[in-house]
Amino acid sequence: MSFAASERSAPYWLAGPALLVFLGLVIIPLGMTVLLSFYDWGQYKGIVPEFTLKNWIEIATDSYFFEVFLRTFRISILVTLACVLIGVPEAYILNRMSPGWRSVCLLVVIGPLLVSVVARTLGWALLLGSNGLVNQGLMALGLITTPLEFMFTETGVVIALTHVLIPFMILSVWASLQRLDPQVENAAASLGAGFFTIWRRVILPQVVPGILSGAIIVFALAASAFASPAIIGGRRLKVAATLAYDEFLNTLNWPLGAAVAVLLLVALVLIIVGSNRLVERRYAQVFE
Repeated sequence: MSFAASERSAPYWLAGPALLVFLGLVIIPLGMTVLLSFYDWGQYKGIVPEFTLKNWIEIATDSYFFEVFLRTFRISILVTLACVLIGVPEAYILNRMSPGWRSVCLLVVIGPLLVSVVARTLGWALLLGSNGLVNQGLMALGLITTPLEFMFTETGVVIALTHVLIPFMILSVWASLQRLDPQVENAAASLGAGFFTIWRRVILPQVVPGILSGAIIVFALAASAFASPAIIGGRRLKVAATLAYDEFLNTLNWPLGAAVAVLLLVALVLIIVGSNRLVERRYAQVFE
């Protein structure tokens, strides 16, 4: 083999190990899950490797599955909106801090990621319970007379997931703000623009890539989250992840659970790609 040919093939040889790992850990299991979703299942006969559309027809015709997926995406959208509303201003404040305070606040933002999601969610379960600190504090202030229902509700799940996922939004937006020249804000202010005008016309359009990437991460993780919905939502507030878990480990209907998991994956890909295209078309100049 000549030197030129070996030089051209070098990138493929270098990417080969990573490609094999990707195939073994992602593509092959995903393909097996898709194949499993077309298998038959019976309570007494178990999994039967026969091609059937029964699982997909059941999902398409049963309103229970529609409600579960609707709840899943409703919670994901609310969590994403909450992370945008809280994370974008927080990232801006973080970017304007002095280096010393910025390091401390970055540690505060990243610190929760070092703690298990289960541990953080159990902490929220203690806070949001009927006798938890939140209800006790509101009752002590005289704002409520009876405890509010946070546990086993969508509100509680949204609060817990927002706390778990907001660091991803803050870090994504902060990375975009690092590329923003602060003199642009000063120039807009010198021309008479107010603070909100500067935010709307100067800063916000330039940090759209960071907001989009953070929203994609938060939405995907919220839609596929298991620990927080399982602990805060309980068994009566099903989302797609907990539904697939129950089908796999409780009813042992693996084909139906595989169909739910595959449908969730396909829906996430379509929603993320579609929203990405819309935002990129709206802010084409920013992405160029």
